[in-house]
Amino acid sequence: MKLGDLEFWLITDGTFRLDGGAMFGVIPRPMWERVAPPDERNRILMAMNSLLIRAAGKWILVETGAGDKWDAKRTDIYAFEGPPRLPDKLVTHGVPPEKIDIVINTHLHFDHCGWNTRIVNGEAIPIFQNARYIVQRGEFEHAKDPSERDRASYFPKNFLPMEKSGQWSLLDGDTEVVPGIELIRVPGHNRDMMCVRLTGGRKTVFFFADLVPTAAHVPYPWIMGYDLYPLTTLENKQKWIPQAVRGNWLVIFGHEARTPSGYLIERQGKYILEPVMIDA
Repeated sequence: MKLGDLEFWLITDGTFRLDGGAMFGVIPRPMWERVAPPDERNRILMAMNSLLIRAAGKWILVETGAGDKWDAKRTDIYAFEGPPRLPDKLVTHGVPPEKIDIVINTHLHFDHCGWNTRIVNGEAIPIFQNARYIVQRGEFEHAKDPSERDRASYFPKNFLPMEKSGQWSLLDGDTEVVPGIELIRVPGHNRDMMCVRLTGGRKTVFFFADLVPTAAHVPYPWIMGYDLYPLTTLENKQKWIPQAVRGNWLVIFGHEARTPSGYLIERQGKYILEPVMIDA
């Protein structure tokens, strides 16, 4: 899809599953299971969506999925989908990992930065060897010393190798990375998560990351149990969802497997998604 001189593709690292109760927090199961049917282990299907962007003469990748550094136990817990995975899909687009100039991690939970690295001869090394990796400074520091509540979401092999290689660019707040690509700090899910706004050709695209992870999370109270600051999530949903509606922005959800993109419209006091398919 083109936005003026900017072009992007919606690609995915496949699907995985997380507990439905955790994904919907205080929302009772009889309500959420109607829009996100769980499997026999109470897990719902989720995608790991990424954006491949061509802008300002650079190849830019937003999010890198879950990677392949998983033992059998965790593979079973999360039910990761098999190949093809994100690196193969980049190659299919004619953009092998060495061609990527910038990697943007909205935050450093395992399902957003797993392909930052891969294991070679027993050591985790950066896959995108020529890229600058970008994340908020506060998120990077927290990832290195997480709390007991969110420790299970961070895997040092996904982010420490770029500290060793000197490839991290750490941000302190909102930044325009290149013309048309703005990274916006949106706390709630954690303290320093980012959303991504693309603009060009009088159009706007907004990547919600984990502020609104799936289409089912559009209603204001539908907030993940994983969020460290749920009331801040609520405030930011009340800020950004109406902006997306008023501006007729194309929105993209980080974990929506079935209808990952579309336009939000207000109807009888509720926000409704009109899905739009983006060619992968």
